[in-house]
Amino acid sequence: MNSFIYIITDRNRNCLHTGMCADLLKTLDFYTQMPNLFFDSAQQLNRLVYFEEIHNEELAMERFKVVSRFTRSQKEKMIRSVNPDWVDLTIGLRYETASNQRDLFRPTLMPRARVKAA
Repeated sequence: MNSFIYIITDRNRNCLHTGMCADLLKTLDFYTQMPNLFFDSAQQLNRLVYFEEIHNEELAMERFKVVSRFTRSQKEKMIRSVNPDWVDLTIGLRYETASNQRDLFRPTLMPRARVKAA
């Protein structure tokens, strides 16, 4: 089962929150539906700036423990290594998921075999 380690932040990059989940899009939807559940209105966590997909749950838990102990400067360095402009990655993640679902429902484009008349 896949697990995700993610870092989410507010619009001013004041708060860096590290988390772990099995379904990243569902977790991000939860943050948008309940913006003030964990933090006050000034720190609404709405920008996904970093994530890792790990295919083993035990390895994911170990990685989460390591990343959550990082200092702010270590987290910023890790984020800037893959996302130097701190772009919200949610948009690309939703697009990628939607395109994968479209491929499942797309009819095949293979030409039909012609039957020769006898």
